[in-house]
Parts: sequence; C-alpha cells; structure tokens
Amino acid sequence: MQGVLVTSDQRDGSVPAPVAVPVIVPVEDGKSGAEPAENAESRFSREQTLALRAACLSRLDPAFILSLTPDQLSEAVERMVDQVASEQRIHLNLREQKELSVELVNDINGLGPIQPLLDDEGVNDILVNGPTRVFVERKGKTVLSPVRFRDQRHLISVCQRIASGVGRRVDEASPMVDARLKDGSRVNIVFPPLALDGPYVSIRKFAKHRIDMAKLVENRAMTKSMAKILEIASRVRLNVIISGGTGSGKTTLLNALSNFIDFSERVITVEDAAELQLQQPHVVRMETRPSSIEGKGEVTQRDLVRNALRMRPDRIIIGEVRGAEAFDMLQAMNTGHDGSMSTIHANATKDAITRIENMVQMGSLGLPTSAIRTQIVGAVDLIIQIGRHRDGARRVVQITDVAGLEGDVVVLNDLFRLEFDGEDSKGRLLTHYDISNVRPSFFEKLQYYQMERLWNEALAESKI
Repeated sequence: MQGVLVTSDQRDGSVPAPVAVPVIVPVEDGKSGAEPAENAESRFSREQTLALRAACLSRLDPAFILSLTPDQLSEAVERMVDQVASEQRIHLNLREQKELSVELVNDINGLGPIQPLLDDEGVNDILVNGPTRVFVERKGKTVLSPVRFRDQRHLISVCQRIASGVGRRVDEASPMVDARLKDGSRVNIVFPPLALDGPYVSIRKFAKHRIDMAKLVENRAMTKSMAKILEIASRVRLNVIISGGTGSGKTTLLNALSNFIDFSERVITVEDAAELQLQQPHVVRMETRPSSIEGKGEVTQRDLVRNALRMRPDRIIIGEVRGAEAFDMLQAMNTGHDGSMSTIHANATKDAITRIENMVQMGSLGLPTSAIRTQIVGAVDLIIQIGRHRDGARRVVQITDVAGLEGDVVVLNDLFRLEFDGEDSKGRLLTHYDISNVRPSFFEKLQYYQMERLWNEALAESKI
C-alpha cells in the first residue's frame, strides 16, 4: 500500500484531470476537528497546502479506489498523505495528517466539504448559496456555517456528482435538477446562468431515525391528548390533509401518522421525491419521473395517482399535492379509499381549502366552484396545520374538522387551536390550545369503529 497506484494520465506525463479539492475549515459545531483556515495558513502557505492536496489526488488511480472499502481507502490515503508530505518536506503532525486524509476521502467518496454536515444528525437542512456561503438549519434556526468550497469549479464538480448519481445532468443547458442522495436526502440544484452567485444547492436531509408521535410530544410539537386524537383519526380511517410552510415538519408528521395504519392494509404512496418511511409490509412506493433531455418520458404525480386507483389500494398517500393531481386525490378519497393522506403548502387550514380548490381548477377548468367545494367537503375529514415558529420549534397550530357546507361556504371547526401567551427567559414561546366542544362531523365514523369513548376521553384530558 506504500506505493499507491497512479493514473495512466500521470504515467505519460500529462496533467491529471481536475479534481475538486476541499479547503480545511471547521463545520459549525467543530465536530470535524478541522483546523480554522487562518490557523492552517499560519503554518503553511496556501500554495503549499493546495500543492500537497493536488499531489495526493493526482496519485490516486480511480480503478484502485473502486477496489477499496471505505476503511481501506482511509488507511491508504493517510499513508499517501504522509509519503507526499515527506517528499515535499512539509511537516504534518498526526492530527493535521488525519484531518487532511478525512477531507480527501470526503472529496473522493462523499460530497467534499459538506460531507461532515450530511453526517451531522443535528443538521436538518444544508443550503449552499455559492462556493463561500453555506447555511445550515439546526433546531429550526438557519445559521451561516464556516464550511466553504475552494472555488466555483469545486462546487460545480460536487453538483455534477450529485446529478450523475441519479442519472441526470446539470449544466447551462439544463440548469435545474431535483435529485436524491443515497441516504434519501432530497436535493435541488440551480446552475448559472439562472444562479447569479454560482450554483445553489438545497439539501433537505433524510432523517436517519424515525420520529413517532411520542417523540413529537416530547419535542412539544403537540400535547399528549392531541397525539391520542390524531392516532384515533388514523385508526378510524379519516382522510387527512397536513398543511404548513416549507420546513414546518409536514412529512415528519405524516410519517408519524402512518404508524397507526393497520398492517393488513395495502398502501400506495405517490411522491415527487421519496421521503415517506412507512413500516407496513404491504406498501407500494411510486415516484415521479422528469422528462428526458429530449423532453420525453415525463411521469407526473397525476399520472401516478390515476394509476394507483387501478392497483386496488386500501389507502393512497400523496407526499405533497402541488397541482392538478389534487382533483384525482379528491376522487380517491371520495371513492372508498378512506384513510388517505397528503400534505399541502398553506398558511392556515382555511387557506388549505382555498389552495385545494385552486389546484383542482388547474386540472379541471370546466368544474364550477360549488362542485369543487362539495367534493372537498365530501372527501376531506381533517386538516392539520403545523408551523415553525420564531423560537425554532415546530408545533401543531390547528386541528380542523371540515364540517360541511353552508350555501357555498365551507364550514370549518377548529378542534384545537394554538394560542400564544408570551415567552420565557430563554426565548421559548409559551402557548396553550383552545379546544372546541362541538361534536365533529365524522362522529358517526368514530361510533362505527367504537372509538367515540376514547375520542371523548382524549378531549377531556386536553381540557385539564
């Protein structure tokens, strides 16, 4: 292993293909152990540091790399760093050698300088606004991270690696792409000339550990009695829409609700980017497909929802309704597929009704408003509004019963509504829930499943 294989390009004396080279900078929480850039440059010049990295990368043979396990690669790179540093008379202590080796391995096998952020379970979102501005979301708050790319070329190489990993390309001719990392994290990339400050990368990390209702209660996203209410709603097969803004926790709540689906049911999921983590044995997962470079082969959510209706589902779960598929979702909910669920972007449960109405009109232009509202009332039983607040916490804001129609007006009854009481000395918001005593419109369904007593007991507990 002492003599690491070189590329064929190096043997014939030509310049090796450019490889993205990371800059040693610490991630926000310092867990990577990387030395701050200013400290590193006090020991060696920038030119020395880049030359050392370039020399190390130029000696790696791609075929040799592919034959190694991650542990073997790390060991080989460490030895190579030591060898090259000795040849160039650059003294590295063990810590510095390890840091450089880790960053080189991340650049070879991972996503360069943002790989430590992907490995950090405390980071929810990674937002790259060009090579030198990388933001992360921790505990609901977005902060600037000291992580950076060497230059725009470095960032471009990482973007192209992400896109090629899912069989897509991103360049000036195709400047926008949605992709998914190996761990399921969702990625959106915008390239110049649309991106004015270099490529933009938005990564919504895929949770490695499932969050259930108990965890949401522990995080104060809802009360224990509200969790019981939502469990009953899922078990009695209410049709549920989860509404909220970007990053408010809609998919997390949908995953938690899905835990209560009976294992005997056939569940079909439809998503733009697969994020749902259903644990039932009979789950059929489908994902949309973008059009090819020639503009052919696109499969939309509406296509998948329509096809799902032919697959004998017990429930259909749509990751997020964004367009004309809202009409087909209502059709599914209205034709015996009780217990279906979806998410939608809206600021309140009332706004969610309006958004569904507008999306149905996108796909069914001739349908009158009164007919659309009748379908919504007949299809949707419950709307759950969730939000992210200024203290960084995510909370259920409303649980609303879609009670019926009065004329052309959809009647909504807030079973639970969050009210703010101020904040404590640590800046955390103080809240309570107003609770309705009005009998829900789906009470007969509770009786059918013999859950009315548990429902009433949960409501009574919430008022204590």
